[in-house]
Amino acid sequence: MKTIHLTFSVILLIGSLFGCGETKNRQDAKVESAEEIKDKKAATLDVADVSWKDGMTGKLFDNYLQLKMSLVNSDAEGAATAAGNLAESLDERIEIKEIATKISDTKELDGQRAAFSQLTAELGPLFKKSLSEGTIYKQYCPMAFNNQGAYWFADIKEIRNPYFGDKMLKCGQVDETISGINQVGYE
Repeated sequence: MKTIHLTFSVILLIGSLFGCGETKNRQDAKVESAEEIKDKKAATLDVADVSWKDGMTGKLFDNYLQLKMSLVNSDAEGAATAAGNLAESLDERIEIKEIATKISDTKELDGQRAAFSQLTAELGPLFKKSLSEGTIYKQYCPMAFNNQGAYWFADIKEIRNPYFGDKMLKCGQVDETISGINQVGYE
């Protein structure tokens, strides 16, 4: 019995050695550092469960969040792309489309952030009116634009400041919690 067990163990050992020798089909796993994981998490679009009364507003909000996260990450190219996508989503809302196009055409973060503040002011009433389920947050940074302050919307309570990026990532506060009510007959 000992001989069979020993023989079987040797066969398994030899098989595993030859099996490990073939590197063509192996995938190299990249081990990420804690800092790389933290950076990826910060760059990831945070998405919570929210529903809208119409699909267009949902698409606008998704594009808005992508734009916000690009500004949080100080990614001017990403912000331009997200703003371009937002502008393409708009047909009737000319003022909002013009602001989104301005962000898309601007390559400097400071100009994009200033226009983002205008975009937030224009989209705010639409977001408030069209939210049917879930919660969004109107957030505020009192230090933006030389202490004049500026708002933005988020789908999570955690502050991720689009006006300062990693310089002051958590500068700000929740100014208003907006909850959608999904009740029959409620308007």
